[in-house]
Amino acid sequence: MVAKMEVLAIIPARGGSKSIPRKNIRLFANHPLIAYSIAAGLAAATITRVIVSTDDEDIAEISLNYGAEIPFLRPAELAQDETPDLPVFQHALEWLETHELYTPDIVVQLRPTSPLRHTQHIDKAVLQLIEHPEADAVRTVCIPFQNPFKMWHIDSKGFMQPFVDIDVPEPYNLPRQSLPEIYWQTGYVDVVWSKTIKTKNSMTGDRILPLIIGSDEWIDIDSPDDWRRAERLLENNEIVLDDLGFNVRNVR
Repeated sequence: MVAKMEVLAIIPARGGSKSIPRKNIRLFANHPLIAYSIAAGLAAATITRVIVSTDDEDIAEISLNYGAEIPFLRPAELAQDETPDLPVFQHALEWLETHELYTPDIVVQLRPTSPLRHTQHIDKAVLQLIEHPEADAVRTVCIPFQNPFKMWHIDSKGFMQPFVDIDVPEPYNLPRQSLPEIYWQTGYVDVVWSKTIKTKNSMTGDRILPLIIGSDEWIDIDSPDDWRRAERLLENNEIVLDDLGFNVRNVR
């Protein structure tokens, strides 16, 4: 059944980055950051095609060097700080359908900021969606370090108010074990039917299945501190790429 499915991995990588300038092509343990997501996508058994959606010619060239396809350059208006995922993926699917008559069954989002990704998690998420055609999407989640029922916002008078409403008196005073189990969306692997993006105008739809991973199994790089911490894991062999199921290679 998997062989009949066309599964497209899209790696979104715009040129602008505020927290870490040029982070997508900055060297991370000897390779550009984006190369790790490309390598994981190419190594995943369920993925049939890997493309990078970028507005930046340098990112495009480096991505080609590491084996990704660059069928188009993303329009600048879809590469702004506040641009959400949906129009980026709609543009990619529309371009591929118009110019190549190519329509994948499933779309996988691999964000460059999660470079140390298990290929088995990619495959598990894809297979989970295939096995549940009634679902719209699968997202990786983990148990968070902090429970939102113990979070607050501050009102206009300066008093703290519970951030989350729940039908339990004073949940912020209860032990964590007494509160509902909560999961954090990691952004590590997102899998969605292409028809969900096209017909529901959504990256998830409303029927989302979880792929639960350990909180120690994903790394998101959003700051220089995150970068240094993740790089040290590789340098100290605390994480080994072979164990993740891929290796990073310049193919050109």
